[in-house]
Amino acid sequence: MALDPQLLEILACPDTHHAPLDYDPQAQTLTCTECGRIFEVRDDVPVLLLDEARGGPAGDDARGGSGSQR
Repeated sequence: MALDPQLLEILACPDTHHAPLDYDPQAQTLTCTECGRIFEVRDDVPVLLLDEARGGPAGDDARGGSGSQR
């Protein structure tokens, strides 16, 4: 099932710039048009949590990318 087009019109990146998101129905992801963060869509529910986003500004990969300190 795809996300409702009316919902997609109002969704925005949760970061301070609140940029629009591009939906990829095959990958079930939403990508911020400004910062590049990728948010998953799980069971038709967008997960717009910065802590769970992939990618984004350099060194800001919430999933423990190369800039992570562990």
